[in-house]
Amino acid sequence: MMGLKDHTALVTGGGSGLGQAMATRLASEGIPVTVADLNLDTAQATVDTIVAAGGRASAVAGDVSKQDDVTAIFAHGVKTYGDCTLLCNNAGHAEQKPFLEITVEDFDRMLGVHMRGMFMCAQAALPPMLEKGDGVIINVASQLGHLGAAGMVHYASAKAGIAGMTRSMAREFSRTGVRIFAVAPGATRTPIFDTISDEWLAAKAAELPLGRFAEPEEVSETVAFLASPLAAAFVGQTMNPNCGDYMA
Repeated sequence: MMGLKDHTALVTGGGSGLGQAMATRLASEGIPVTVADLNLDTAQATVDTIVAAGGRASAVAGDVSKQDDVTAIFAHGVKTYGDCTLLCNNAGHAEQKPFLEITVEDFDRMLGVHMRGMFMCAQAALPPMLEKGDGVIINVASQLGHLGAAGMVHYASAKAGIAGMTRSMAREFSRTGVRIFAVAPGATRTPIFDTISDEWLAAKAAELPLGRFAEPEEVSETVAFLASPLAAAFVGQTMNPNCGDYMA
């Protein structure tokens, strides 16, 4: 146990992949978790897994790019478990398109889900954290925010912006007792792998210093560490669980 028992968590994009692993891992520490997702059924599936393992969780649907949905997500969490003290800003959206084919609507949607969504969720979570002088916000970025990616300019730009927002927020709030971090995973074995050819996966894995991809549970361990008192000396860092694809 990592000293998380006094937290109340909210995980956005918690219905599958990394968000599901984060919600499940945090619930294993004995804390209640609000699982938010665009799709209520997938959020509920995560909740069912947590409850079956003896944890506490509640599902809520919402689009984090919309202010009214963010307000409703946090209202549900507060009504169910009380103020959020551990926010995992994980909800995301990925798309591959050549740069000259990216529309303004594509660009706005990408930044809306990632940067505006994380901004609004953080604004919703911060006031009670500041009142208590305690809390943790973990924003999920990507190694592509460091490396860039041809065909994913809007995605990589949004993820790079998340790292900058995280550092700036940490400089503004760290002395209040609120700790703010980012996690930038590399290619991780989530359901999206089912859409990628075995040949590409084998070639990419061979490039990695570890010779393999990360598992969602490994990324969730990074989140649990940052949320715990063990990470008390870390401030504003972007942690990179990516099997060595990007080193900093």
